[in-house]
Amino acid sequence: MKVLIIDDEQAICSSLQFALEDEFDVQATTDPYKGLTILKEQEFDFCLLDLKIGAVNGLDILEEIKNIQPSTVVVMMTAYGSISSSVEAIKKGAYSYLTKPLHMEELFSTMRQAVKFQELNKKVEYLSQELEKRYAYEGIIGNSPEIKNVFELIDKVKDIDSNILVTGESGTGKELVVRAIHYSGKRKREQFEVVNCSAIPENLLESELFGHEKGAFTGAMYKREGKFQLAQGGTIFLDEIGEMPLSLQAKLLRVIQQREVTPLGADKPVKLDVRIVAATNRDLKQAVEKGIFREDLYYRLNVLEIHLPPLRERRQDLPLLIKHFINQFNKELNKKVEGFSEEALKWLLNYDYPGNIRELANIVESAMIVEKVDKNGLMDLPRRYTKKTAQGASIDSVEAAANVLAGMPLKEIEEKVILATLKKNGNHRKKTAEMLGISERGLREKLKIYKESGKTFR
Repeated sequence: MKVLIIDDEQAICSSLQFALEDEFDVQATTDPYKGLTILKEQEFDFCLLDLKIGAVNGLDILEEIKNIQPSTVVVMMTAYGSISSSVEAIKKGAYSYLTKPLHMEELFSTMRQAVKFQELNKKVEYLSQELEKRYAYEGIIGNSPEIKNVFELIDKVKDIDSNILVTGESGTGKELVVRAIHYSGKRKREQFEVVNCSAIPENLLESELFGHEKGAFTGAMYKREGKFQLAQGGTIFLDEIGEMPLSLQAKLLRVIQQREVTPLGADKPVKLDVRIVAATNRDLKQAVEKGIFREDLYYRLNVLEIHLPPLRERRQDLPLLIKHFINQFNKELNKKVEGFSEEALKWLLNYDYPGNIRELANIVESAMIVEKVDKNGLMDLPRRYTKKTAQGASIDSVEAAANVLAGMPLKEIEEKVILATLKKNGNHRKKTAEMLGISERGLREKLKIYKESGKTFR
């Protein structure tokens, strides 16, 4: 460990250098500005800094040290210790505070703790970098012009605080884009909070977003911070924002405008420093026209829009995505699959993927679980994709189905498709909503209407 001592008394510099040089690489100086020059030329793990160096304030030197080498652990020394000066030193980045005359046992103990502290800092930095690598662009696979445009937009917005709206069909990877914005930007070391506006019941969503005080409503047995407070300094991701009830949209608009939130039952608002990113698979302009989404909220959220194209519009990326998912599931399933047979690959490259990337991942995973692999490491697709399901149906069978439905009211067709899909998925509502490209809340509302009209769907 390299140690730098800065103290205006030569005797203290010499004695400390003598005491530490058996275990550490030590340099010392009585000139604080020479000390800063040394720091610009060499890296130091640890610095012992006097609080008062002649006419120079050690706290000013501390700030300079932290500007030059933020990772250097600085311990302040003084013969005139006080609570206020120690607090100020810690605020400016000092690790600890020792009073003269120094006790060597205390000094060595502090230095050992500093070594552990530095190792922990390096580990946190490494993990942060790994997290950034994991989310910055991993998972957003492709080299098509459409996806390159998305990468460019992420780079442009990652370090600004303006509100972002991410749009695209279900399964296109909207959350990956939002995570990339957060984990590659200046807020990456702060909290990332996710709220699915369609999955949380309306009566609980307000408390989830804004928090509540104890006794604010029946069942509020304790104080709870909302997602906005938890995301302080970081990013809040409002997923499926198009499903938010109108009553809450007004409250959200107020939070965005005033940059503060008032928990349910509280008297005073809490100031916010939060970056807001929202996502939707709905056409919000159309929702505004229908009166189910506030126009003022739409423009507040949509300062900049990042649109994710459906997979059928970026077929150039399919080979890369297929290879990516094969590699991913090889690791997860302990397999050694090389790829798909020529016939299977042709089907994959020509299929329209209404469920987008999520559906492609499910197809690849399913094939790797159930299909046999030939001697070249190649596999076919399960027959349910190519023969038995609507996804694999021929043009003739699709046209035949359309002829059966021709002339039927659209609401009735929608109802039949929803109930048939629900039955196909064994009444699993989340899978049904994903397959149909609608929200869980939207599905619940439609099923409620069918039930009230006497339809059975269980």
